Amino acid sequence: MKNSFKIFSFLVLLLLPGVASLSAQNPVIQTNFTADPAPMVYKDRVYLYTSHDADSTVNNFFSMYEWRCYSSGDMLNWTDHGAVASLKNFEWMDKTNGAWAPQCIERNGKFYLYVPIHGEGIAVLVSDSPTGPFSDPIGKRLVESDHLWQDIDPTVAIDGDGQAYLYWGNPALWYVKLNKDMVSYDLSIGEKGIVAVEMSTEAFGSKKGPGGKAGSTYTEGPWFYKRNNMYYMVYAACGIPEYIAYSTSPSAEGPWTYRGIIMERAENLAFTNHAGIIDFKGNSYFFYHDQDLSKGQGFKRSVSIEEFSYNPDGSIPLIIPTKEGVKQGLSVLKPFKKIEAETMAWSRGLKTRGNSQTGVYVTEINDGDYLKLRSVGFGKGAKLFQATVASDAEGGRIEIRLDHPDGELIGTLDVPNTGGWQHWKTASCELKKTKGIHDLCFVFRGGRGALFNFDCWNFKRR
Repeated sequence: MKNSFKIFSFLVLLLLPGVASLSAQNPVIQTNFTADPAPMVYKDRVYLYTSHDADSTVNNFFSMYEWRCYSSGDMLNWTDHGAVASLKNFEWMDKTNGAWAPQCIERNGKFYLYVPIHGEGIAVLVSDSPTGPFSDPIGKRLVESDHLWQDIDPTVAIDGDGQAYLYWGNPALWYVKLNKDMVSYDLSIGEKGIVAVEMSTEAFGSKKGPGGKAGSTYTEGPWFYKRNNMYYMVYAACGIPEYIAYSTSPSAEGPWTYRGIIMERAENLAFTNHAGIIDFKGNSYFFYHDQDLSKGQGFKRSVSIEEFSYNPDGSIPLIIPTKEGVKQGLSVLKPFKKIEAETMAWSRGLKTRGNSQTGVYVTEINDGDYLKLRSVGFGKGAKLFQATVASDAEGGRIEIRLDHPDGELIGTLDVPNTGGWQHWKTASCELKKTKGIHDLCFVFRGGRGALFNFDCWNFKRR
């Protein structure tokens, strides 16, 4: 009996990683390495701007060439909008690496993306859409200072009186008061328009520096915002490995008061960190990055999210990083209109790619790979599934399953060779009539090697 119990316990332990992955929501993007999350609420969606750690690291350092965007209306399923800007946007410099932490903000129907270029300072791009295309409106760096290598991690917010502030910096903190055009700033304050924030221990906490001398905990990655008449400065603290701390102020320009730690150092976090905080549809969310997806490679990071509640006095509680992440969605995904295949809550083995003709699509699909969507509403019943696919190989199959990758099979779509990887055709299959709300999995089956590309899909009631 004891031996049987030991065998049973051993089998449970073996299965636990698989069980955990079925409920995992973090990191929220699995098709690319993403870092430095900058969420922006616009209308009824959250737009998540990220830097992008390349799959192949050059010289064992951050290898970052572009900025990406993802969006969600429910905080569970995220649509990949691809690379919305890159270092190639800037003709005034020839930098080939260093596309670091961005932030985007909307004003008067325009979207301003503030980006640091490591070694070149801070620049700005503008677009008529949150997903681009973005262009360079001034043809030079935005911030003109003597601290090019320290001018990183811009964060921007517009105060109630309409004044916009841009903060940034490592290992100190600076700000400018942006003009209404959002691509220039007031030169009448500070030194050439740039104000240096006093880095006191009262403002940003205390740590021991060289020779035992006390210094502030502030390191980099500021995130500046206002909530209920209180101004918050969230930042990465205490060098490497970093944790997340914050300070508050009664004014956008300080003085700042240190309030404490938001997220402590943890094994699954990267040696750097960068936070973003938003309120969306009555809930509060904390964005950060970790190194779970890369299995501990600190130069290949991934964005994760935790839901939290402010304390009654406006203070932020200690937030623990989890694999489960956001547990409850804010709405039901409606599948009776076109859904982009690059919309997903979780995936295994997949990548996304894009071009000007097709947009973003799912690729590198191999046998056994899958993607999962959360809280899909089948209504009174879906009877037909159709998908737009392309293949220059033998093709394969899409198994449509409920709730998890080995859940109930309600249909199988055969994907043929369409005559080319960009030769798109729409295929369809009958579904076992399914009602209500379910998680939905597309499990990909076929022979060896890449099977097909997947662009979009939808259900029909017939």
